Amino acid sequence: MSDIQVGLAGYGTAGAYFHAPLIHATPGLSLAAVVTGNPARQAEVAERYGAAGVPDVRELWGRCDLVVVASPNRTHVSTAAAALAQGLPVVVDKPLARTAEEGRELVRLAKERGLMLTVFQNRRWDGDFLTVRRLAGEGGLGDVLRFESRFERWRPVPKGGWRETGGPEEAAGLLYDLGSHLVDQALQLLGPVREVYCESDVRRAGVAADDDTFVALTHAGGARSHLWMSAVAATLGPRFRVLGSSGAFVKHGMDVQEERLRAGVAPGSAGFGKDEEARWGVLGTQDDHRAVRTEPGAYLDFYRGVEAAVREGTAPPVDPESAVDALTVIEAARLSAAQRIVVHLS
Repeated sequence: MSDIQVGLAGYGTAGAYFHAPLIHATPGLSLAAVVTGNPARQAEVAERYGAAGVPDVRELWGRCDLVVVASPNRTHVSTAAAALAQGLPVVVDKPLARTAEEGRELVRLAKERGLMLTVFQNRRWDGDFLTVRRLAGEGGLGDVLRFESRFERWRPVPKGGWRETGGPEEAAGLLYDLGSHLVDQALQLLGPVREVYCESDVRRAGVAADDDTFVALTHAGGARSHLWMSAVAATLGPRFRVLGSSGAFVKHGMDVQEERLRAGVAPGSAGFGKDEEARWGVLGTQDDHRAVRTEPGAYLDFYRGVEAAVREGTAPPVDPESAVDALTVIEAARLSAAQRIVVHLS
């Protein structure tokens, strides 16, 4: 069967380091065209992927069977809606939209047209998170009482760009960026949220959007999630600390897949998602614990799921309504931080 021709809207960090190499490595998908006005990037996608570099998203409509939206956050909804209007299934990088209402409208449009819509929540396939889910599912932690999760960096000098200088209209800042992953993982692990509390700050000069944020969630089942995202963490905390009634799991260090993608390692190569033994997490109690092998990271599984959904009509790898749920929590967190209150969700 012929490959599904993919059009990629955007070739910044997300497009160049995540989507393009993952699409290229997925059987049944072929990167046909990439929207970028940069001549050097146009030459790069032609050389690396045999794809056409085009200056406008409208040039994807006649070339592609599937559109991937990896452009700035403010354009996610408009670009996805335009592709759906052309009868094309769509992958949208996180966050799906700026608000839950915008996200619901996209979901409604996709259902109305009978088209696949999914969201690139790739961190569901981080090896460390897959390990947490396995341990929780096997009962190795007992009942999960508290889920602590961090994406922390030490970037005292701002990099610049819309993610740091933009406002709500840009969906800028760490709550929308890293928080989209942290909140999504918490919902996947522990289910719906009933209460949201947030502390959000701008710590660095020249930055307009949040760069140091904490979110506390109370889940319907009684467990709590404590989520940190920061660009000013000079010493990094554990990536995960999961406290259960029978024991705890602690894991340091980030999933290896992003580092390898940025280094140009092919996603399908041997050992691509494998964590080094020295970085494995520890399961147990203070006096009785053992190292636990990290599950292999599997970002390719997302695009394998996309290929199957487009070709065979199976469920998409990420239900877009789950991304709307995460946006509901993010909006509540923004309100909590602004008004210094606990926000109750129905």
